[in-house]
Amino acid sequence: MTIQQAGSTLDDIAALLAPTLHDLGFDLVQVQLTGGQRRTLQVMAEPLDPAAGMTVDDCAEISHAISAVLDVEDPIPGAYSLEVSSPGIDRPLVRAADFVRFAGHEIRAELDQPHEGRKRLMGKLEGLDAEENVVILIDEAEWRVPFARIRKAKLVLTDALIAAALKGDSGAPEARE
Repeated sequence: MTIQQAGSTLDDIAALLAPTLHDLGFDLVQVQLTGGQRRTLQVMAEPLDPAAGMTVDDCAEISHAISAVLDVEDPIPGAYSLEVSSPGIDRPLVRAADFVRFAGHEIRAELDQPHEGRKRLMGKLEGLDAEENVVILIDEAEWRVPFARIRKAKLVLTDALIAAALKGDSGAPEARE
């Protein structure tokens, strides 16, 4: 999240919004700014309690609260739309803790540069080791990739992930209306 955006980085925006989200009972997952002339600030959040689900009303409450912060601080010059969402079942993995929390599930990861000849990996997430390497089981071989080298990662929608979500397993977001 360290893309420069006209004087503010997305990390700065995340740091600005995180306390408000926390006060509302949510954790910031990711902030992205997309688009060219019609830009969208995408804010992804989840409940602090991993067993709790997220509703449309939660997204509306978050949107209202962070809109006020963004209006006062004005970290993004020009016009943009605000979009608030939950990470969903096949969520992105962005924090080191995500790679621990979702161990046992299938992931797809893209690296900043090739590691052992591969830039894209897909396999079973084994977790994070003591040296902060993400451990992925690919074709029965254990791959260890430094967390800092992971550009993008997300869970793969599988029957096991859906079953965990329906059970309310803390290792996967719970589906809730």
